Amino acid sequence: MKLRKGDTVKVIAGKDRGQEGEVVQVYPSDNKVLVNGINTAKKHSKARRATQQGGIIDRDMPVDASNVMLVHKGKTTRVGYKIQNDGSKVRVAKRTGEVIG
Repeated sequence: MKLRKGDTVKVIAGKDRGQEGEVVQVYPSDNKVLVNGINTAKKHSKARRATQQGGIIDRDMPVDASNVMLVHKGKTTRVGYKIQNDGSKVRVAKRTGEVIG
């Protein structure tokens, strides 16, 4: 999976198309990412203790990685890999060819 926690991504398909957010968690086995503020669903929770309050909570749900695109320097780009001279593998923005930090 070419996306990592902390990356800024833009949704390119689905109900939240056009919105940007930060990747909070990555699920490589499911090919999904959890993006802050994207794909929210309402979850009904019951009060478990006397101090806890029940109600309806908005919760972010995972989005398929194919529906988001990495934002690098304000523009969306695909991600590739490149082996540097010292043998380390780095992510590269396909649009500009720059190393993604």
